[in-house]
Amino acid sequence: MNSRDAYIALNMIDHVGPVRVKRLLERFGQPQAILAAGARELMQVEGVGPEVAKAITAWQSQADLDGELKRIADFGARVLTLDDPEYPANLRQIYDPPLALYVKGTLEPRDKHAIAIVGSRQTTYYGLECARKLGYQLAYAGMTVVSGLARGIDTAAHQGALAASGRTLAVLGTGLDIVYPPENGALYEKIAAAGAVMTQFPFGVRPDTQHFPLRNRIVSGLSLGAIVVEAGIGSGALITANMALDQGRQVFAVPGKIDSPQSKGCHRLIKGGAKLVEDAEDVLSEFEDLFPKSSRPDAPVADAPALELPEAEQKVFDAVGTDETDLDQIIRQSGLTSADVFATLLRLEMKRRVRQLPGKRFVRMQL
Repeated sequence: MNSRDAYIALNMIDHVGPVRVKRLLERFGQPQAILAAGARELMQVEGVGPEVAKAITAWQSQADLDGELKRIADFGARVLTLDDPEYPANLRQIYDPPLALYVKGTLEPRDKHAIAIVGSRQTTYYGLECARKLGYQLAYAGMTVVSGLARGIDTAAHQGALAASGRTLAVLGTGLDIVYPPENGALYEKIAAAGAVMTQFPFGVRPDTQHFPLRNRIVSGLSLGAIVVEAGIGSGALITANMALDQGRQVFAVPGKIDSPQSKGCHRLIKGGAKLVEDAEDVLSEFEDLFPKSSRPDAPVADAPALELPEAEQKVFDAVGTDETDLDQIIRQSGLTSADVFATLLRLEMKRRVRQLPGKRFVRMQL
């Protein structure tokens, strides 16, 4: 057994994690030696009691190493361990780097210039557009966008980076063979082709609430900083922000409406010292030594200005806000009849000037 296989086996054992293995390595030197040690020897190491020692000495009863190695090969994946020079440098620096990092796709040296974009699964149109815009702008500027493939902000951040033909990394809270949420299967494949999907969990591990904080520490650990786009007070994105701070990373937050529950967490971060973000420049300016203004690519050319709208359409368009606008509000503000507003909104949708959201709400589309 080589050290790579030993790390994979240790990663599959219950009650054994990166911190304990770090202490065990100080005593035994090599991961193979940990697996070969007796219970009495193992319990001489701080933090290793009878339960952990028993799990390690009986590791073959719960870790199907040969089967796991076959699954890795059949899936077209690979596993990086702390002994591999390709193991992400940023991640190696954290207190508890994963013993084994399962990777589908490719990691490149430039991925060390990464930024995490995280936020709520229950988001608003405003939050989604902010995440897409930041993902696009930062990837276009040369940063690798890291997120967790979750619904909401994570999905939008990955989509923005891909739209810019940039690099993006997705960190899972499941095994590499489990796509969660299921509707992100196509996005998973696009990320694997344009960057990498990764996890610390062995094949077959299903979603579990206890897994996501472990996933979040990898998201922040891979990155130079973390941007929270939208997050309620109890959002897991705030856990990621706190982990980023503990890891010595920069924390950024996008402000929202003062009465929006999804923005409460971001506002709390800003009050606590997180840098307020309005666009990618607010982030890039913090890494001027890595991305000097003189060497950044020019911003994408904006589309040509839209043609002038007929009077009725302009009235309805003016009544639609950049955030979700209720249909009744549009009718009141435009001064037109309900029938005229319905017909005009349909024309504006066809012209891609507005978008209809659930609940008879509308929002302006960004040009």
